[in-house]
Amino acid sequence: MLSSRLFKRFSSTVTIKPTPSKTHHHQPIPSSSFPSGYLLTGIYAGVKKKAGVLDVGLILSTSSRPTSAAACFTKNAFKAAPVIVSEQVIASNVGRARAIVVNSGCANAVTGKQGMEDAWAMVKETDEILPPPSASGSSSHETLVMSTGVIGQNLPISKIISAIQSQHENSSTRSLDNDFAAWERAAKAFMTTDTFPKLRSRTFTINGREYKLAGMDKGAGMIHPDMGPPSIGPLHATLIGCIMTDAAVSPLSLQRALTHAVERSFNSISVDGDMSTNDTIIVLANGASAPDGAPEIDEKTDKEAYEVFRKELTDFAIDLAKLVVRDGEGATKFVTVTVKGAPTYEDAHRIASRISTSALVKTALYGEDANWGRVLAATGSVPLSAPLHPNKVSVTFVPSDGTTPLPVLVNGEPEKVDEERASEILSLEDFEVLVDLGGGDKAEVARYYTCDFSYEYVRINGDYRS
Repeated sequence: MLSSRLFKRFSSTVTIKPTPSKTHHHQPIPSSSFPSGYLLTGIYAGVKKKAGVLDVGLILSTSSRPTSAAACFTKNAFKAAPVIVSEQVIASNVGRARAIVVNSGCANAVTGKQGMEDAWAMVKETDEILPPPSASGSSSHETLVMSTGVIGQNLPISKIISAIQSQHENSSTRSLDNDFAAWERAAKAFMTTDTFPKLRSRTFTINGREYKLAGMDKGAGMIHPDMGPPSIGPLHATLIGCIMTDAAVSPLSLQRALTHAVERSFNSISVDGDMSTNDTIIVLANGASAPDGAPEIDEKTDKEAYEVFRKELTDFAIDLAKLVVRDGEGATKFVTVTVKGAPTYEDAHRIASRISTSALVKTALYGEDANWGRVLAATGSVPLSAPLHPNKVSVTFVPSDGTTPLPVLVNGEPEKVDEERASEILSLEDFEVLVDLGGGDKAEVARYYTCDFSYEYVRINGDYRS
């Protein structure tokens, strides 16, 4: 193979750093930490070539209360069939859904009419294993669908349908549950080139009541999401993910909270700068732990409760998004790019994005080279809402171990860089690149999370379809 020959040529002329193990980012979670009212599993259907590898995941809400659903989808013009179908399900139910079905190994993207039929078949079959209709009384489809894997190939839909059917209530092969093992199975069913399942949970309190959040995502390559809310009337390698909570949140407020959270989390990460056709983040809120008769959390009727929920969701989404970057294909570094002192948040976000996607910056990070000129060049290439003043810009490398940061540019003037200290910082697995545009403490701040480019990234993506 061409990529193997290239890799051999590289390895004969340079020292290639091994990609560090990332399995320590996945640890057992107490089953009591997961939200109530959900059943999950992961199944081997045969979508993936390797026998026994989980490739179909199911998530069902069993709450007696209506389950709100919100989602943010890729803005790629070549939206995959599952993206289109999920948008339609949310639209028809005005922000209600009770199930998620996901397959890995095949993206079902750019697959024409057959791809749409297959996505709908997954929805309809999952609808059949849902418990009797909840208080929502919905008569339309209640399942959202996600797919990830190779683009341009059709799903082995009969295998997927058989796998879903194995989870009917009276089936001897049913494995749906709400313990850690079930959540872990579902998270593993999301994986493609991921090296570990990405699963997290947390507890939070609103109005004296305890609720839980749990979620999973996948992604290691083709990561530079730009997702937005679906167009649903009154509501506003691939990254896919879902977050579940047992709080009760109105559909409109859930969508607004998710849109806010995604902009600061999943829309603020980059592995390779490539936007997928399938990027999707879904949140379900089933109200299973809400007091009987209590209204859903809503921005208009209880703004304080809504803002607490939005912050919890945003912080949780950031944690999940960081896991994707940490598992970036071939990545040896996890780098936070912080841009402060910008005229607007959007300006700061665009600059952070440009730095995070610069191939020159990312290769320098791999080489542990404090080439701040590349950071500055990326910064200056971004059109802003107000003029940038080069004589106010500063660049600093900030270590994650709490030791002294290293300024390399201060108010437009280069510092005499201690190269030994620079090497110490850039040899760390985690560090920050801080760019201050000089707009003052009240100016806007944005953060992006990125990784380096390594030889291993080239090898993985040269052989992706093999």
